[in-house]
Amino acid sequence: MARNREFDVDKAVDRAMDLFWRRGYAATSLQDLLGEMSIGSGSLYAAFGSKEALYARALERYCSVYTYGFAERLENATDVRTAVRSVLLEMVEADLAEPERGCLVVNAATERSDDPTTADRVAAALRLLESALAGALERAKARGELSPDKDPAELARFLTTFVQGLRVVGKARLGRAFVDDAVSTALRALD
Repeated sequence: MARNREFDVDKAVDRAMDLFWRRGYAATSLQDLLGEMSIGSGSLYAAFGSKEALYARALERYCSVYTYGFAERLENATDVRTAVRSVLLEMVEADLAEPERGCLVVNAATERSDDPTTADRVAAALRLLESALAGALERAKARGELSPDKDPAELARFLTTFVQGLRVVGKARLGRAFVDDAVSTALRALD
């Protein structure tokens, strides 16, 4: 007879996500995960199958919180410029507070680009971000907030790329002045 799980799977995924986010996949050992999640190896394998599968779940959780959250804010924005600026500055603040973390999507793309599951998850997150930006920019154009000569799809691709670069620059610790100037320049693309 199988035993019932004696731990909260969602909390365990959140703890694993935090650990992978801080250390990366390769630097996070199975023992690190077991300690962080306060479970035994049998429970980890029964619930997730493997370290790799747990990483996929953790990356999915990160995307559901951060990427989908960003997309939702853009969807509900009444002023696209304000919404984009606000989200970019929140990223800057997060990176200044904890530069070693960066963005788990960027970290995954650079550390595990050879893993098809990770590459697919990263690509899906970036496509979602691009789509949310394009939709918000289309709505802004229809409201007259964006010049008629601007292409929302092109701007969305640029901003999606900029966001990832901004997160890398944050990890490089180039400082507030550097990133503030970059954000200001990126926002001028909407003029």
